[in-house]
Amino acid sequence: MSKKQPVLFIGHGNPMNAISDNSFTKSLKKISENIEKPEAILVISAHWQTRGTSITASDNPRQIYDFYGFPEDLYRVVYNPKGKKELSSYIVKALNEVDTTVIGVDYWGLDHGSWAVLTHIYPEADIPVLQLSLDAGLDEKSHYELGKKLSFLRDMGVLVIGSGNIVHNLKEMGRETYSEPHPWAVEFDRYISESIIAGKHEKLISYKKAGECSELSLPTDEHYLPLLYIAAMQNEGEKVEFLFDEIHHSSLSMRCLKIG
Repeated sequence: MSKKQPVLFIGHGNPMNAISDNSFTKSLKKISENIEKPEAILVISAHWQTRGTSITASDNPRQIYDFYGFPEDLYRVVYNPKGKKELSSYIVKALNEVDTTVIGVDYWGLDHGSWAVLTHIYPEADIPVLQLSLDAGLDEKSHYELGKKLSFLRDMGVLVIGSGNIVHNLKEMGRETYSEPHPWAVEFDRYISESIIAGKHEKLISYKKAGECSELSLPTDEHYLPLLYIAAMQNEGEKVEFLFDEIHHSSLSMRCLKIG
């Protein structure tokens, strides 16, 4: 019987982190040291938005370089784990039984929200990886509730990872990695992190009530939504551990956390 898995939220930031050696990537390399090797990994990535919810359903998912204009070295990164079509079908069936429609698809694979972080956490690529899309038609509460419905995966030995950023404003990025963070970025990152620690999930769901700092931190919501899935999987009494908490390029919160 596989041991129950924790859940992770990874602030993935700049795609260049896939080939960078910095404080953030060093922190990623340590994560697997304190987690029993999972049976499989399910990533909820900010970079796959769909109508309706989809899940990859291939035993050999392709690697997607979903960015342009970066150095050639980034396009040479190869991360090709197996998928697990059988598990994908099981998830689809389980969710359909609770009146949640999810479809398995083979046109997608693993975008950089998955492979750019997993290449540091599990560099051997020897664990099957699936990816779940974000339904662009759902509101925040519905994303959170879907996360709750997926929590059974933890007991199956599946490591669920949300990959996005709590603060993600590309228009306000500083040129350097360690450019001074914008005050509103610091404010919103603190607001969310304190809400997570306090277990105040309603504040996470209604994050827009934080005011101007939320508007500036998240001009769009796709990088934030994976956090709601991860928070929803927290069981009563489970502790939250922040694995990394820096803000890079002035407007990218690289905060990473583990629950359980």
